[in-house]
Amino acid sequence: MTMTALLFALLALLLTPGPTNTLLAVAGTERGWRGALWLIPYELAAYLAVTLPLVLGGAVVLPLLPMLKPLITAAAALWVLVLAVRLWRLPKPGAAVQTSGQQVFVTTLLNPKALIIGLVLLPGAPLLPRVLLFALLVIGVAALWAAIGACLSGGPDCPANRAAPLIRRSAAVWLGALSVGLLISALPA
Repeated sequence: MTMTALLFALLALLLTPGPTNTLLAVAGTERGWRGALWLIPYELAAYLAVTLPLVLGGAVVLPLLPMLKPLITAAAALWVLVLAVRLWRLPKPGAAVQTSGQQVFVTTLLNPKALIIGLVLLPGAPLLPRVLLFALLVIGVAALWAAIGACLSGGPDCPANRAAPLIRRSAAVWLGALSVGLLISALPA
C-alpha cells in the first residue's frame, strides 16, 4: 500500500464514529475543545500499545490462537456497553467532568479499529514513516472530534446552542448500538 493510499485508508477508518471518537466529542461538550485536548495522548498511547505489537507479531500469533479475536471483540463490546450506561446518566448540574484519560485509554485499547490498523493497514515497509503518519492522523482526528463536541454543546470554543444532555444521551445510544454489534460479531458463526 502506498503512503497516499495509507493516508486515505487511515483517515476513513479514524474519522468513522466509534467509541473513542464519541468519548472525545463528549469531552468537548463537557469542557470545550481546549479542555478536551489533554485526552489525546491517552488515545495515541493506547493505539500505539495495540498496533505496534500487532504490526510486529500479530500476523504470526493470531492464526495460532483463533479464539483471541472473538474474546477481544467481546471485551470491547462489554466496555462500550459500560460507557453507554455511564453516558446515559446525566451529571447533576455543577457536577465534575465525567470523561477521563483512563476511559479514553481503555476504550482505545479495546477499539476494534486498532486491530484493523495493526494487522491490515500499517504492516509494510518502511515502518517508521507509516507509524508517524498514523500518529499524526490520530492526533488530528481526535482534535477534530473534540471540536465537534465543543461546537455541538455551544462551549466556549464554538458558538452554538447548549445541547450537552442531548449529546450525552445520543452518544449513549450510539455506544449501546455499537456494543450490541460487537457482541453479535464475537459470537461463533
